[in-house]
Formats: sequence, C-alpha cells, structure tokens
Amino acid sequence: MNNYKDMIEKLKNGEIKSIEITKEEFLQFREVLVNDEKFKHFRGEAKQGGRVIYTYSDTPRA
Repeated sequence: MNNYKDMIEKLKNGEIKSIEITKEEFLQFREVLVNDEKFKHFRGEAKQGGRVIYTYSDTPRA
C-alpha cells in the first residue's frame, strides 16, 4: 500500500511537484488528504481516465 501521508508531506515540503492518483486509489488518498491541516492548500485536477493530479499552493483556496 502506498504511504499517502508521506507523499502529502513531500508535496507540502516541495520535495515533489505533484502527486498522480488513479481512480482506484482516489478514495483512500482523499481520506488521508482531507484530514491534513493544510487541506485547502491542495488542488486536484481531474484527467482523462479517472486520474487526478494534486499540486500544493502556499495560498489556500476559498
């Protein structure tokens, strides 16, 4: 199983630029992501085939 919390921390720290999640991983990943204190800083962009690319911004979304 992927360690989503580590992936999220690396994205927040700038170690990686994005995280690509498949539709099969989406629900498990999102459960971890919504519990992060900086949840509103993440942006998910849906791609063809059910993939989602997550990026991090220093500015939270509204």
